[in-house]
Amino acid sequence: MLRRKPTRLELKLDDIEEFESIRKDLENRKKQKEEVDVVGISDGEGAIGLSSDPKNREQMINDRIGYKPQPKPNNRSSQFGSFEF
Repeated sequence: MLRRKPTRLELKLDDIEEFESIRKDLENRKKQKEEVDVVGISDGEGAIGLSSDPKNREQMINDRIGYKPQPKPNNRSSQFGSFEF
């Protein structure tokens, strides 16, 4: 593989202006999204999603992705199969 010298990149005024405009657009979208979330919380559905209960949160995630965990049996035969002791 051939090695070449590093390419010099120059920062232009147009690039800076484009970056600033994109950053402002993203900040505006973020503010609008936060406003929508605040309205969603007052409706009641959003308040459930922000619950601090980890079991409830885990259950909501499982429901959302369609995962239905099966309970694990706690007896020895399930852990080791049908071996005789």
